[in-house]
Amino acid sequence: MKNTVTAMALALAATSVFADDKVTIEFAYPYSHLFDVTYEAMMPAFRAAHPNIEVKFRATYESYEDATNTVLREAVANNLPDVTMQGLNRQQTLVEKGIAQSLEPFIAAEADFEKEGYHQAMLSLSTFDEDVYGLPFSISLPVGYYNMDLLREGGITALPTNWDEVIAACKTMKSNGIDNPIFWGWNITGNWFMQALLWSQDKAIVEDGRVTMDSPEALVALEQMQEIFTECEMQNLEWKAALSSFSAGDIGMMFWSTSALGAVERSQGDFELVTGPFPGLDNAPLGLPAGGNAAMLTSTSEDPAVREAAWTWLKYITSGEGAAEVAKTTGYMPPNKAANEIILADFYEQNPNKQTAVDQLPLLRDWLAYPGDNGLAITQVIYDGIERIVTGEATDMKELQEELVEEIADLLPNG
Repeated sequence: MKNTVTAMALALAATSVFADDKVTIEFAYPYSHLFDVTYEAMMPAFRAAHPNIEVKFRATYESYEDATNTVLREAVANNLPDVTMQGLNRQQTLVEKGIAQSLEPFIAAEADFEKEGYHQAMLSLSTFDEDVYGLPFSISLPVGYYNMDLLREGGITALPTNWDEVIAACKTMKSNGIDNPIFWGWNITGNWFMQALLWSQDKAIVEDGRVTMDSPEALVALEQMQEIFTECEMQNLEWKAALSSFSAGDIGMMFWSTSALGAVERSQGDFELVTGPFPGLDNAPLGLPAGGNAAMLTSTSEDPAVREAAWTWLKYITSGEGAAEVAKTTGYMPPNKAANEIILADFYEQNPNKQTAVDQLPLLRDWLAYPGDNGLAITQVIYDGIERIVTGEATDMKELQEELVEEIADLLPNG
């Protein structure tokens, strides 16, 4: 009896120690419709490798803007997650406010950090004042999605290469009975397509701390958008509705981020889907903004075990093995060299629709944040201005440009 009691006591003690060793971290990310399947694919291998770490998933952010706003509120309430996924163009805000923490101490403790795929070119996307504050998780570029069945029905046999050809294709398709030939992603997060039209002209939307909405290139971008919206008679769809409509086979051409490719393929109707390069203004774009997000450490825990667990999770999901799931389940490109060159060596050859964005990587430029505390407000000002073009409320692009310049000036730190 004594031996039995002793054995039970030892078993209970061992269970208690195991329970004490279990570390829980909290994690939050955006766009559940894109990434839920990615993290589901990652978790079995992570749990097997790290059984002592429990990852508690918080409610997903609606968008990158929502992600930043949520973290800013949580910082005030002292309720931050241990790891957060933030848009590449929103990292600087969290760094400047002291919410995101430098990863340099963790990186310094890693023996073979570069060998795991974290080469300097990718780390630079999340480097501020020479310190790494995030590990890029996924990279996207704008591409064209084409329903080849609708295009052929509408009389189109070749993919357009510039916006004039897109507009001509719209008119041809309309004349052949295609009701909804196009959706152009003006309402994608962070004024991304506005920046795409500027970078297509090799022009940044922020230069030396000022927003370049007063530039000739910005006027060209506004005029190009107006021509696409009006000449193609584009419907004013909410972006989720547009993705659903395209997936159902109701839209002929959709211009959006490659990030949605996995979601579109999973819900795709019975039609041939082909992706193509993002069209240029006249010739091919001179540059395109890098979309995507990065994992950032925002833990307020003073427990070294929690912080180490947060780093373990952050490192795993951006590593070669973790990042490969990004390509397999979405249309994003892993910014991890090991994932792209080793694990995914044959993947893109077998998935040509996902190869399109990879082919555009030489065009990759920064997705820029607006300076100062009102960066999100400036994003909304530009969004509202573009929506006025879509709805037909704004018809004079020079006048609209002047209004936007004035509104943005009021929100900048230097006026």
